[in-house]
Amino acid sequence: MLNRQVLESKLLQKLLAHPELNLTILSDEELLASIRTTLEQNPTKELWIFAYGSLIWNPLFDYLERRVVTLNAWQRRFCLLAPVGRGTIDNPGLVLGLEQGNFCQGIAYRLAVDDNLEAELLLLWRREMVVGSYIPTWLAANDGKQDIPVLAFTVNPYHPVYVNNLSTEKLVCSLATAKGFLGSSAEYLSSTVQGLLAEGIEDPELIELDRLVKHRQKTLII
Repeated sequence: MLNRQVLESKLLQKLLAHPELNLTILSDEELLASIRTTLEQNPTKELWIFAYGSLIWNPLFDYLERRVVTLNAWQRRFCLLAPVGRGTIDNPGLVLGLEQGNFCQGIAYRLAVDDNLEAELLLLWRREMVVGSYIPTWLAANDGKQDIPVLAFTVNPYHPVYVNNLSTEKLVCSLATAKGFLGSSAEYLSSTVQGLLAEGIEDPELIELDRLVKHRQKTLII
């Protein structure tokens, strides 16, 4: 499972630097520059991080508060290949990205804006931004009472690990069979569904996908 020790040791960077993947790995200096540029664009003095996938059930950063929020005009989708963490080079898994669409419910975390902020964000950037498959984007989320600016990791549609318009069959096959050093893609999906349900959030598409993946796995065992 992904933990702070993995991020602190830069294990992700080392594994993603495999020559067959041919991915550009961002250095800590480049990640810090991205963090500082992103923070300069923050429209408020508070810092909220939007979670729509694994950050819901495994955030790994310190936070002061969390709220259920909704983003309009965006949706989560399995659209990023995972050739290391949740799969292999021969059988890459899939993880979620945030794309423009209908709406997306998730969790907003409020971080302490203090002397430790940059160190906390560096761990988050090592997790989300190390190959540039996401774009840190300021968006307006609503907590049911008011809009709050949140920092969301939206998908980079020009990145080589981005995949679009996968059929349900291909999604189910990949999620049911792919497994990497962080675990399986099926576990990632199931944990996201359960993490959302624990917050009172039902995502019908993910719930149905989880059902199909579990059914496929049973047929593979048989």
